[in-house]
Parts: sequence; structure tokens; C-alpha cells
Amino acid sequence: MSNQLKLGIPKGSLEDSTISLFDRAGWKIHKHIRNYFPDINDPEITARLCRVQEIPNYIDDGILDLALTGKDWIEEMNFNLEDESCNIVKIADLVYSKVSNRPARWVLAVAGNSPYQKPEDLQGKRISTELKGVTQKYFERLGIPVQINYSWGATEAKVVEGLADAIVEVTETETTIKAHGLRVIDEVFVTNTVLIANRVALNDPTKKKKIDQISLLLQGALKAESLVGLKMNAPANKLDAILALLPALNSPTVANLKDSDWLSLETVVDKNLVRDLIPQLREKGAEGILEYALNKVI
Repeated sequence: MSNQLKLGIPKGSLEDSTISLFDRAGWKIHKHIRNYFPDINDPEITARLCRVQEIPNYIDDGILDLALTGKDWIEEMNFNLEDESCNIVKIADLVYSKVSNRPARWVLAVAGNSPYQKPEDLQGKRISTELKGVTQKYFERLGIPVQINYSWGATEAKVVEGLADAIVEVTETETTIKAHGLRVIDEVFVTNTVLIANRVALNDPTKKKKIDQISLLLQGALKAESLVGLKMNAPANKLDAILALLPALNSPTVANLKDSDWLSLETVVDKNLVRDLIPQLREKGAEGILEYALNKVI
């Protein structure tokens, strides 16, 4: 199909979570062991796996029409998405990761027993990181001269092995950093996954329609992760007390039952509230309470 949308899937730490997100949005992506061109159950899309660091360049060059990458790598490559001459357009922020649906942080970390307590203490010291450009800007902004070395991997071990005085590394929970005996002394950059498109592709009506569809359903799938649906029967004479307990996306749906003394209620609530909410609803007289998972919320 000549007008297929060329979709980039980030390979590496975000790979499985991205494929899972697409699955919940309605697209099944099947990887192959021997190549980087997975199958996808949509004849209007062709997909390929790419290193997340390289995706901004592929979008800029038009090799890809649409892809997911990190805000950190867009910054690292010095792409200014506010500039209309830039070939990259941000379609949506998609806050998800391999661990939790929250932004990740690039942090400045040192050995736990080191004397360094703040960035200024690292003047003239060696910093190891994969995010070299952003780290350089960070220290320049603070006016602290340092030696920044590119890390090809195993960054946390650089301090332990005496190859660096500090590192700048990405983390969500700081578990790996702490496991290496390191201590965070500052936050360098907060990042999240973004859906980006090539500007030329957006000017193609067919591709734009597909891009809008993907964006809508991916965001709907992410939104659904934090919500659940609730259905229940409620005595008509206790409706107001029960409704007072129900936070809702808009407002609860209330329907009459054959027995006029009872009503059916349905609503969407934050899943973190459910364990406290259900007993309260039961105390107010609600019965037949049913909690169910949501696939997408649009």
C-alpha cells in the first residue's frame, strides 16, 4: 500500500510497554525474532522497531511518519518543536513507562560515601552519561565547569569502578541507583514519552486521519488505566446519599428498574478510590455492586 503510515516503535526499555499500549488501543503488533519489522493488524500501517535515541532524526528526515520517543532525546538532538520550520510535530504526551505511568527523571548521582552534596561540589570533576548534550546544558546553566564523558552503558557502575565522579542517569524509582550504592544530589531533566509526527505526513489527509485515530485511541487507553467502571442497584429513597459518594467522569447514569423502589447506577471512578468507596456504598444501601475494567476512555 503506497500511502501506508510509517510507524516507529521504540526498541529497548519502552518496547514491551509500547506494544502493550497499542494492544489496548486496538492494534496487535507481532514481533519477529530475526528482523525489526513487526506485523501490525492494520493494512494502513507499516511498523518498524527503532532505537528510541534515533527516532527524532528518523521523523525529521521523513523516514518515519509517526513514532514514540522520549522528550529527553528530542532535547538531546536540539530539535525545537516550537519552531514551525522544524519537521517534527508533537502530537501528544503519553506518560507511560516499563514500571509506572509517571514521568522519568534524569538525575545527578554520586557515590553514597562521597563528599559531594550539591552540583557545585563537582567543579572540575568527571561526569558520565548517555544524555551528554542535556547534561552539558545543565552544568553550563549552573556555571559549573565539568568534564562530561559519553557512557555506552552500565552507567551506574562508572562511579563504583572509579571511571567517573558522578553520573547523570534516567530513573523512575531510583532502585537501580540505590542498588549501586549511589546517592541522588539533583534532578537534571524530567522526561516522558511523546507521540511525534513528520510535518509533511500531517499535510497528507489520509495519513493525518490515521495519525489522529492512533493518537485518540492511545490516549484513551492510557486514561482508562487509572479508572474503573462501577455498576450497582440502589434504593430510590437513598439515591441522594449514594450519589454524594460517587465522583464521576461526568455524572452517574441513573436508570429505572422494573421494581420502582430500586434504581440502577453506573459511573466511572478513579481505581485508587474503589477499595474505600465500595464499603461506603454498601453501608448506604447499594447492592449488586459490580466493578469492571475499562479498555479505553475517550
